[in-house]
Amino acid sequence: MAYWLFKSEPDVFSFEMLKVKGAAGEEWTGVRNYQARNNMRAMKLGDRGFFYHSNIGKAVVGIVEVSKLIHPDSTADNPAWECVDVRAVADLPRHITLDEIKTVAELKEMVLVKNSRLSVQPVSAAEWKAICKLGGLKGSA
Repeated sequence: MAYWLFKSEPDVFSFEMLKVKGAAGEEWTGVRNYQARNNMRAMKLGDRGFFYHSNIGKAVVGIVEVSKLIHPDSTADNPAWECVDVRAVADLPRHITLDEIKTVAELKEMVLVKNSRLSVQPVSAAEWKAICKLGGLKGSA
Protein backbone atom coordinates (compact mmCIF):
# COMPACT_ATOMS: atom_id res chain seq x y z
CA MET A 1 0.00 0.00 0.00
CA ALA A 2 1.18 3.50 -0.85
CA TYR A 3 0.36 6.66 1.08
CA TRP A 4 -0.63 10.08 -0.21
CA LEU A 5 -1.74 13.53 0.83
CA PHE A 6 -4.70 15.28 -0.83
CA LYS A 7 -5.00 19.03 -0.34
CA SER A 8 -8.28 20.93 -0.51
CA GLU A 9 -9.46 24.34 0.58
CA PRO A 10 -12.10 23.55 3.21
CA ASP A 11 -14.40 26.35 2.05
CA VAL A 12 -14.47 24.68 -1.40
CA PHE A 13 -14.44 20.98 -0.44
CA SER A 14 -13.84 19.91 3.15
CA PHE A 15 -13.33 16.57 4.84
CA GLU A 16 -16.82 16.94 6.30
CA MET A 17 -18.21 17.26 2.75
CA LEU A 18 -16.38 14.08 1.72
CA LYS A 19 -17.77 12.18 4.71
CA VAL A 20 -21.30 13.04 3.56
CA LYS A 21 -20.57 11.26 0.25
CA GLY A 22 -20.32 7.95 2.14
CA ALA A 23 -18.87 4.75 0.72
CA ALA A 24 -19.24 5.97 -2.87
CA GLY A 25 -16.74 8.72 -2.23
CA GLU A 26 -16.08 11.55 -4.64
CA GLU A 27 -13.92 12.35 -7.64
CA TRP A 28 -10.78 14.30 -6.73
CA THR A 29 -11.36 16.83 -9.50
CA GLY A 30 -9.74 20.06 -10.52
CA VAL A 31 -6.10 18.96 -10.45
CA ARG A 32 -4.30 20.87 -13.21
CA ASN A 33 -0.70 20.04 -12.40
CA TYR A 34 1.05 17.21 -14.25
CA GLN A 35 3.06 16.04 -11.23
CA ALA A 36 -0.08 15.82 -9.07
CA ARG A 37 -1.96 14.08 -11.90
CA ASN A 38 0.91 11.60 -12.32
CA ASN A 39 0.78 10.88 -8.59
CA MET A 40 -2.88 9.91 -9.03
CA ARG A 41 -1.92 7.69 -11.98
CA ALA A 42 0.38 5.75 -9.61
CA MET A 43 -2.38 5.07 -7.08
CA LYS A 44 -3.90 1.65 -6.44
CA LEU A 45 -7.31 0.78 -5.00
CA GLY A 46 -7.14 0.86 -1.22
CA ASP A 47 -4.17 3.22 -1.01
CA ARG A 48 -4.60 5.57 1.92
CA GLY A 49 -4.14 9.30 2.06
CA PHE A 50 -4.28 12.21 4.41
CA PHE A 51 -6.96 14.83 3.79
CA TYR A 52 -5.27 18.20 4.27
CA HIS A 53 -7.16 21.46 4.67
CA SER A 54 -5.11 24.09 2.85
CA ASN A 55 -5.28 27.88 3.16
CA ILE A 56 -7.78 27.77 6.04
CA GLY A 57 -6.45 25.73 8.95
CA LYS A 58 -3.45 24.24 7.11
CA ALA A 59 -3.78 20.88 8.85
CA VAL A 60 -4.12 17.16 8.28
CA VAL A 61 -7.70 16.45 9.40
CA GLY A 62 -8.62 12.97 8.15
CA ILE A 63 -7.82 9.74 6.38
CA VAL A 64 -9.11 8.83 2.91
CA GLU A 65 -8.92 5.74 0.73
CA VAL A 66 -8.64 5.51 -3.05
CA SER A 67 -11.96 4.00 -4.14
CA LYS A 68 -11.72 4.31 -7.92
CA LEU A 69 -8.63 4.26 -10.13
CA ILE A 70 -7.58 7.02 -12.50
CA HIS A 71 -10.23 8.11 -14.99
CA PRO A 72 -11.11 11.29 -16.91
CA ASP A 73 -11.81 14.29 -14.68
CA SER A 74 -15.47 15.14 -15.25
CA THR A 75 -14.73 18.84 -14.73
CA ALA A 76 -12.04 19.05 -17.43
CA ASP A 77 -12.41 19.90 -21.11
CA ASN A 78 -8.96 18.46 -21.83
CA PRO A 79 -8.63 14.64 -21.68
CA ALA A 80 -5.09 15.03 -20.28
CA TRP A 81 -6.65 15.78 -16.90
CA GLU A 82 -7.60 12.72 -14.90
CA CYS A 83 -8.51 11.96 -11.32
CA VAL A 84 -9.16 9.20 -8.82
CA ASP A 85 -12.11 8.86 -6.46
CA VAL A 86 -11.55 8.89 -2.70
CA ARG A 87 -13.78 8.13 0.27
CA ALA A 88 -13.46 9.17 3.89
CA VAL A 89 -12.13 6.52 6.26
CA ALA A 90 -11.52 8.25 9.60
CA ASP A 91 -11.23 11.60 11.28
CA LEU A 92 -7.85 12.41 12.74
CA PRO A 93 -8.67 12.75 16.46
CA ARG A 94 -6.19 15.64 16.71
CA HIS A 95 -5.55 17.82 13.66
CA ILE A 96 -1.87 18.16 12.80
CA THR A 97 -0.98 21.61 11.51
CA LEU A 98 1.69 22.44 8.97
CA ASP A 99 3.48 24.47 11.65
CA GLU A 100 3.63 21.38 13.87
CA ILE A 101 4.76 19.15 10.99
CA LYS A 102 7.66 21.54 10.37
CA THR A 103 8.89 21.01 13.96
CA VAL A 104 9.01 17.19 13.80
CA ALA A 105 12.42 15.83 12.77
CA GLU A 106 10.98 12.76 10.99
CA LEU A 107 8.80 15.01 8.85
CA LYS A 108 11.34 17.61 7.73
CA GLU A 109 11.74 15.98 4.28
CA MET A 110 8.01 15.59 3.71
CA VAL A 111 6.80 16.87 0.32
CA LEU A 112 4.28 19.03 2.19
CA VAL A 113 7.20 20.89 3.77
CA LYS A 114 9.40 21.00 0.65
CA ASN A 115 6.71 21.65 -2.00
CA SER A 116 3.65 22.89 -0.18
CA ARG A 117 1.84 23.91 -3.38
CA LEU A 118 1.56 20.37 -4.82
CA SER A 119 -2.09 19.34 -4.38
CA VAL A 120 -1.62 15.55 -4.52
CA GLN A 121 1.63 14.24 -3.12
CA PRO A 122 3.29 11.06 -1.90
CA VAL A 123 3.82 10.35 1.79
CA SER A 124 6.43 7.85 2.98
CA ALA A 125 5.47 4.99 5.30
CA ALA A 126 7.53 6.58 8.10
CA GLU A 127 5.79 9.95 7.61
CA TRP A 128 2.40 8.22 7.57
CA LYS A 129 3.13 6.46 10.84
CA ALA A 130 4.46 9.64 12.49
CA ILE A 131 1.42 11.74 11.56
CA CYS A 132 -1.03 9.00 12.56
CA LYS A 133 0.69 8.78 15.95
CA LEU A 134 0.73 12.56 16.43
CA GLY A 135 -2.93 12.67 15.40
CA GLY A 136 -3.98 10.12 17.98
CA LEU A 137 -4.65 7.14 15.72
CA LYS A 138 -3.65 3.71 16.94
CA GLY A 139 -1.71 1.64 14.41
CA SER A 140 -1.41 3.17 10.97
CA ALA A 141 -5.11 3.63 10.12
